[in-house]
Amino acid sequence: MDRRQFLASAATLGVSAIWAGRAAAASRVAWREDRALYPQGVASGDPDDHSVILWTRRPFDQGDRHALTVEVASDPGFNHVVAGKRVPVLGAADWTCRALVGGLKPATEYWYRFSDDTGAGSRVGRTITAPGASDPRPVRFAFVSCNSVNEGAQNAYRRMIWEDERAPADQKLGFVLHLGDFIYEVVEYPDEVSHRYARTVYDLGRIPDGRKVGNFHVPTTLEGYRHVYQAHINDPDIQDARAYWPFVAIGDNHEFSWQGWQSFIKYGGKPEPAQRLRVAANQAWWEYVPSRARKASGSALDQFDPPVVADVPIETFDDDGFGTEPNNRIAIASLTAYRNLRYGKHVDLILTDFHSYNAADPTDRPEAQALDSGEYPVLPQEWLEIVDGGRDFDGGKPPATIEVGDKSIANYRKDEPAYTMLGREQKAWLKARLTASTATWKIWGATNGTLDARTDPQNLPEGLVPAKWPGKGFGVFPGVDFSGAFAERAEIYDLVRDQKVSGFVTVSGDRHSFWAGYAAPKLPPAGFDPVGLSFITGSISAPGMAEATEYAKASALSPLFVRKVEGAAPETTVNLTMKRGVRAALEYASSGDIVKARALTNPDVAPHVEFVDMAGHGYSVVTAGPEAIDTEFVCIVRPIVKATTPDGGPLRYRVSHSAKLWQPGEPPKLEQRVIEGDAKLSV
Repeated sequence: MDRRQFLASAATLGVSAIWAGRAAAASRVAWREDRALYPQGVASGDPDDHSVILWTRRPFDQGDRHALTVEVASDPGFNHVVAGKRVPVLGAADWTCRALVGGLKPATEYWYRFSDDTGAGSRVGRTITAPGASDPRPVRFAFVSCNSVNEGAQNAYRRMIWEDERAPADQKLGFVLHLGDFIYEVVEYPDEVSHRYARTVYDLGRIPDGRKVGNFHVPTTLEGYRHVYQAHINDPDIQDARAYWPFVAIGDNHEFSWQGWQSFIKYGGKPEPAQRLRVAANQAWWEYVPSRARKASGSALDQFDPPVVADVPIETFDDDGFGTEPNNRIAIASLTAYRNLRYGKHVDLILTDFHSYNAADPTDRPEAQALDSGEYPVLPQEWLEIVDGGRDFDGGKPPATIEVGDKSIANYRKDEPAYTMLGREQKAWLKARLTASTATWKIWGATNGTLDARTDPQNLPEGLVPAKWPGKGFGVFPGVDFSGAFAERAEIYDLVRDQKVSGFVTVSGDRHSFWAGYAAPKLPPAGFDPVGLSFITGSISAPGMAEATEYAKASALSPLFVRKVEGAAPETTVNLTMKRGVRAALEYASSGDIVKARALTNPDVAPHVEFVDMAGHGYSVVTAGPEAIDTEFVCIVRPIVKATTPDGGPLRYRVSHSAKLWQPGEPPKLEQRVIEGDAKLSV
């Protein structure tokens, strides 16, 4: 890309453009670091092989517009400055500042900094450009999700930096992929809730004009979201990680609203239209997360310029479940985050948005309540498949009624379209990217988990639960993620198979747990024909299912989730429940003998799962080369307090999953290696 093309592309993105010169010289800026004036530090995002977006925040007490000088150098001492320019910083953008620097060399380390007119400067940031499209070297990156500053410590970032600083040059990370829940918009106040589980609730300040929902407070305005972003980025470990690597980010649900979708919010009752809040959430994300996401407000170089919308009822929907109300469409279109980035010869990174275009959850309907007795922790898989498929179920022959045990209701979905999380346009784009990519590995950043979480309640001992299991077979753990979009997921996987797409891999977050396995359109008894690999990373700090069950009221089914022995730490038996079945989990809960437990494995429960740890926190590292791909899970101890050592504290385990590149039509094969620690309930 030449300079003219670069400037045009920068205008499309809406960022200030800087072109690196051919000659380098020592900095002439009288820079002196003053981190207090740049309270959220610096960051970089979405590098390609010649450019990267740089970011900082510099609040000013007076005026509504100022300028900063940004410098980019090939050395940390800024003796070889390759680019520099004055760029605007506006109060209308909450004093955030971003610049797209082009003309850089591929696969190269650079340093950058900002300074104001007095010479007061930001900390120095480090970034790395992507390798060129023909670069044959392996690509190595980390993927993460779910950093809750309110309820945890961000020790995983400290561990990640510590290891990378000591890694050989060919083992260093090129970027960090953040798969969402960068913030948690649901904030607890420590004077109201001092602890949850064994976690201290840390003070993030008061959300301006916040709304109280149970024990949480949530934003109702742009200023509220801005407050939450600042509170998260103020964490020193998050701030250090953003200054050390370029981040590639895609939002999940908490960047808008925990149980929200499209422009709806929902707090325990009826969904509420919230078009203005959706625009505010999009604007705050754009202001605080440097990316190549496309805003709809034109080529303004320094601010979001939000559209004016109204919170009006959204009552009509198209054939994909998308609200046709104009304010809803405008609010969603204010920011388009799905995009792809190329890293060398081997990686095409394809990112999708699961919360802007998705239809309403078909299981969250009043009609469905009659089918769930509440006595089992899972729901019958056949019921979920019927309501997911809508009128397309069973080749367009959905049943007139849904029968679960001795209960029967009219099939309220038989005349409605199949559920979608991707939406029409985004799904078409995803399919086109997958089939057109020439990279060795097509890595889909799917944000929500793609691997089925199910078990075999039909094999529970008689009498353990008073009511007989009402399903015909397997039960699925409820929760809104992509594993429950049975038809749409199979549609994507069938495309991969039919179009002979090679090297297909999904990477996800959101579940607060580590998973490794296979992308398969169906599971036994329907068959098992994997078309790719799937990985889910544990949360950076947010608590998950395993932690919650440790504090839940004991019941007859508790052994399926946790084993408690006096004087010992709780053990996460739900890993066995999901990977090996209920008999294996009950055996281990009773005897503590993993050999006996494994001997009772039901092979049809989870042939798609090689590893699951519902108590996992940390990060995952992908190494993608010409012949193989490896995903390493780095699991830290539960991050309830900030680590006191430079390495971020001890590890629980480090486990590698590698696979050689398979040919289309052949099943992939993962090879597992426990490098350190104990993961006996997960493997």
